[in-house]
Amino acid sequence: MSEFALEVKNLVKKYPVHGGDEKVAVDNISFSVKKGEFFGFLGANGAGKTSTINCITGIGKISGGEIKVFGYDAVKDYREARKKIGISPQEFNIDIFAKPKEILYFVGGFFGLPKKERQARIDHVFHEFGLEKYADTPFRALSGGYKRRVMLARAIVHDPELIILDEPTSGVDVELRYELWRILTELNKSGKTIFLTTHYLEEAERLCERIGIIFNGKIVALENKAELIKDGKTVEDHYLHYAGLQKNGV
Repeated sequence: MSEFALEVKNLVKKYPVHGGDEKVAVDNISFSVKKGEFFGFLGANGAGKTSTINCITGIGKISGGEIKVFGYDAVKDYREARKKIGISPQEFNIDIFAKPKEILYFVGGFFGLPKKERQARIDHVFHEFGLEKYADTPFRALSGGYKRRVMLARAIVHDPELIILDEPTSGVDVELRYELWRILTELNKSGKTIFLTTHYLEEAERLCERIGIIFNGKIVALENKAELIKDGKTVEDHYLHYAGLQKNGV
């Protein structure tokens, strides 16, 4: 049995562009995430974060390399690998007219949860995210913060072992951000492996045990947080260094 929740080896992702050429979005990257780890994956817009996630989840076709999820090949054993993953994407890719209870019920069924078990699981997740009184509210009528909660609830309703979060606190207020941090920390303590992308560098520093930084499709840093923040440095210091930027002293 593999000790890793996720293994990415020599991953390449290319996209066709005008004129028959190809753009390399992910350029031969390799990294792994241990079971139970809280892993941060940082980079600028267009750096290759979402393309990597799409390859892991099967949304995007791998151009080269290999991905394994709890030992299952993400391509050859797609169904088994996908069952292990819950994902909360940055965009609200959801039926905005559907009610949260309908959204979670459908996803639970998609992943094969029996009806009785499905409803119990939905009740549990609604309680965890404080969504009980919004179960029958159309998604489009929810506030931005509660929409984000529904997205997270959808990601974990089938009780996945690897939770992938792409900018999960984007656009939420400070109070809700702290509440989501608490929930994510508790999920991680319960044994869930979490793969987080975020533009809030203090969020990565607070939550993650290990951090990878990707720029222009290549991983430029892959370190334990303790190494990154030793000698008084912060995750932000390292990020700005690899981005070729410096603090302006403001």
